[in-house]
Amino acid sequence: MRRTMIATACILVAAPAFAQSVGEKIGINSMLGVSPSTADFVKEAALSDMFEIEASKLAQQKGNAAEKTFASQMVTDHTKTSTELKGLMSSGKVKAELPTALDSSRQSKIDKLKGAGGNDFSSEFNSMQVSAHKEAVDLFDRYAKGGDNADLKNWTGETLPALKHHLEMAQDLDKKPAPTVGEGKK
Repeated sequence: MRRTMIATACILVAAPAFAQSVGEKIGINSMLGVSPSTADFVKEAALSDMFEIEASKLAQQKGNAAEKTFASQMVTDHTKTSTELKGLMSSGKVKAELPTALDSSRQSKIDKLKGAGGNDFSSEFNSMQVSAHKEAVDLFDRYAKGGDNADLKNWTGETLPALKHHLEMAQDLDKKPAPTVGEGKK
């Protein structure tokens, strides 16, 4: 019993230090509320933008009217944040590597969307958008509160309200019924 208590105490004491060195995608940082490192933040923010743009381009082709409107906004806004992040990198204010392609997890989600149609597409897209924006809001919020690069921290804080609005918009997608054939004609 005593060994179990000591082992548990050691794990609890070591967890925050361990979380700071664990890659962001594991999610332990989020569970513990630990701010991501600048390198992890840049990687995850860039991957998030790339995913949003790719998924939204598919929704512009395959989605219903509400999804197409939402997707157009996502392409515009996430292209803007990608450009701003790249600008911080090229100015030398932020030193980290930008990914050049989606990770396997996000790519498999895109592949799933490519194969879906109709209501299946809508269900998958809407669910993915809510999930992705919850993750992005959490990531940006944690970096805005505790990030170690002042310029990136400032940009993150400025970007966060738009991401929170995106989350609200994504949550509303399921509330809007898809227009029926012939709707609006008399």
